[in-house]
Amino acid sequence: MGQPQSPRERCSCSNTNCVERPLTRLFEALGRVVAACPWPFVLLPPLLSAGLGAGFMFLPGRQTNDIEGQFTPTGGPAKAERDFVRRYFPTDDSERFSAERLPTEGAYAALIAVAAKDDASVLERAAWDEVLLLDDTVRDADYERLCARSGGTCASANPLLQLLTHANGSALPELPELPFPGGGGGGDAFLGTALGGVRTDGSGRVERARAVKLMYYLREDGGAAGESRAWLETFLQDFPEKLRKLNLTAVEVTYFTSLSRQEEFEGNTKSVIPLFSITYFLTITFSVVSCLRLSCVRNNIWLACCGVLSSGLAVLSSFGLMLYCGVPFVATVANAPFLILGVGVDDMFIMVSSWEQSSSKADKSDTKSRLAETYSEAALSVTITTLTDVLAFFIGTWTAFPSVRSFCLYTGTAFVFCYVYVITFFGAVIALNHKRVKENRHWLTCVQVKVGKKSCLYNACCLGSCSSEVPEPETSETESEHPMSIFFKNYYGPFLTGKWIKLLVVLLYGAYLGGSIYGCTQMKEGIDLRNLASDDSYVIAYYDDDDKYFSEYGPRVMVVVTESRNYWDESVRNDIEACLQDLENSTYVDRNLSLSWLRVYTGIAGTGSININNKDDFINNLPVLFQYSPSFEWDIHKTAEGIAASRFFIQTVNVTSAVDEKNLLNELRDRAKQCVVPLMVYHPAFIYYDQYLVIVQNTIQNVLIAAGAMLVVSLVLIPNPLCCLWVTFAIASVIVGVSGFMTFWDISLDSISMINLVICIGFSVDFSAHISYAFVTSGESSANERAIGALHQLGYPVLQGAVSTVLGVVVLAAAKTYIFRTFFKIMFLVILFGALHGLVFIPVFLTFFGYFGKSLPITETKILGLRSFSKSGIQYVRFRDNKDRP
Repeated sequence: MGQPQSPRERCSCSNTNCVERPLTRLFEALGRVVAACPWPFVLLPPLLSAGLGAGFMFLPGRQTNDIEGQFTPTGGPAKAERDFVRRYFPTDDSERFSAERLPTEGAYAALIAVAAKDDASVLERAAWDEVLLLDDTVRDADYERLCARSGGTCASANPLLQLLTHANGSALPELPELPFPGGGGGGDAFLGTALGGVRTDGSGRVERARAVKLMYYLREDGGAAGESRAWLETFLQDFPEKLRKLNLTAVEVTYFTSLSRQEEFEGNTKSVIPLFSITYFLTITFSVVSCLRLSCVRNNIWLACCGVLSSGLAVLSSFGLMLYCGVPFVATVANAPFLILGVGVDDMFIMVSSWEQSSSKADKSDTKSRLAETYSEAALSVTITTLTDVLAFFIGTWTAFPSVRSFCLYTGTAFVFCYVYVITFFGAVIALNHKRVKENRHWLTCVQVKVGKKSCLYNACCLGSCSSEVPEPETSETESEHPMSIFFKNYYGPFLTGKWIKLLVVLLYGAYLGGSIYGCTQMKEGIDLRNLASDDSYVIAYYDDDDKYFSEYGPRVMVVVTESRNYWDESVRNDIEACLQDLENSTYVDRNLSLSWLRVYTGIAGTGSININNKDDFINNLPVLFQYSPSFEWDIHKTAEGIAASRFFIQTVNVTSAVDEKNLLNELRDRAKQCVVPLMVYHPAFIYYDQYLVIVQNTIQNVLIAAGAMLVVSLVLIPNPLCCLWVTFAIASVIVGVSGFMTFWDISLDSISMINLVICIGFSVDFSAHISYAFVTSGESSANERAIGALHQLGYPVLQGAVSTVLGVVVLAAAKTYIFRTFFKIMFLVILFGALHGLVFIPVFLTFFGYFGKSLPITETKILGLRSFSKSGIQYVRFRDNKDRP
């Protein structure tokens, strides 16, 4: 029979090291293999990276930066609604164009002209003449050929121009009375989206207006789409110069096209490429400084550089592999290298710290035993954090947002390569570096450093000591402990475990949690489309003017009857009218601006001129309705059996924020569902509003699933269930903190910030798992000593990892784009709160609860009166009978 296992070796409900123990042995064996034969592990990763890196030749074809496709939820209701509208109400922009009836935003250029003086009106003669000059500049020969048409001429989307100009385009001598906003039952043109900053008199007539919006629609049906796109591209290139040459003084002009958001968004990725080189420089510099030693023999500069190189190889390998596999490359993926670099360097610091401390636990001159000890200490800790990070990212792919899926796939795969390269490539570099140190070779030249009676300066630089005596061989190989590790052991640890400091930490955590929860209640949802452009883009100026002067009137929403109904039945008409009135009762709808062909048709029938109370008369008399307004014909889908579908329009108002957009969408859809007639509400903007329906649900789903997976991983790999619960607690606490403080930093919950909340899960595990694992595997006798030991062992590497990760993303703070700036902000919060938990909260909380549920190892069970000690390399235990047993 074998020897009985000690409590430390047995698996139990309170000691779950059945997986940890064999993994530790496996890593020890791997460490010995890497130390025995380092060169294959050094050479194979770069060769593999070079092969996989060839996948970058597919990059041009894999770039997918379609805003709608990447930043709106897959399978959103509005996309199905758009398909329905396209099928039942097809457009023909070469014959019967109507902007409000488009199922998409359309192809267009837009101008906003604002009166230059604060108290001036854009309708004053000087300003209006310049508006007409702008109109002439846009309406060149190509525009007249490509414009969307109705009745054989360019369809005007600018009713104000028709009202204030002669047929030949010249200005009227006097300003006519303009009812605002118009568009009512009297047939007035709707000016709500054409004039902004309007002041009216008592009768609702326009007295002055600060701004005018001009829209120029082009054909996008059939073969004209390509030519229209080319015209818009030329417009964006040439219009700024044309505008400068006009030398306008009475108005200030901003412009926009249907291509602008997309082109600006596609340019974002290119803008951060220069920042990546800065990041590498900062990370390498920090790594070198962190690993710097005075001795030119024991200097770890090569370790630092190779650690950063290992992360670079991981980026190259993972991105190349994903491109080979056809995974779309979106702008958000450009954030990943900054993050991967920081995480890879974090793992490097853990390995270096364990290597330095292994000198006190293994034969200093035996590379195999030291690397085996390093792997047993560091590899499992790195495995836990890598596994949790990778799980967090791969769970993040279960989302409705394609941009999030792509980011998580690229980054999760990169973390796998980071891990593989750290325990192979970087471990082999450690072994080779130790061989150099044993042979007393210079870190840069690899020339053997001579010892003896040299100058003090020579000895100080090359040997780290001014002494001229020849050091003993063992001493020459001793790894000096880093001063920061000594600081954590002798100063910070004892300070943090003080009685009153613990109380202060608990109070600090209470304040942190309270502020976080309050911030969560104030969180905003949804992405503002302006944030997809850079800060200095012309798009931002246009959006600012649009928000300032044209936010009173929102989307003109289609109300679609989706199934065939007997419209000639008066009860059916009454049901439809009741549903329409219910929609008009919304606080976001102006009932005076609705447009219903059925109301008009019923009104015509009410005059007694026609009969609409039977099928034949209803269908046959429709041409009378079309004479009243030809565009009504486009709102009725007739079939041989009757009317398969029809639509009406309601005008929304005061939709000025993301909250309003969300409430509008939910309210209109809820009212439509309650209608006895099958109704659907649709506007092209609803494609983007759909994100509000899933963003919170997706985020909570991913966070909960990932947190559950983290708990399982921690229970399996960390030999203490209660500490696993503390790791899970850290996940929840950091996520709540980041979510809450996002609000204080003016960050909304959208598909971009959701990516970062997924990252939160992995990083909150990183910091807390390192410290928790070191705590529960410590051999110290008291909780305070265990906490101090954990901070001594891993406090500095955790701090290094936090600083290196922040350095990896700090350059993004200088980016001119919301996507990258938001990434920095949230990553900063993640690292700050993660490090705060790992270095402050968790060590203190573990001293309160660290022993609960844990079977103490024999060497630590004071209550039994046992004591352990080591003699001649053998561990002994002294029992009550004073007999020592190995």
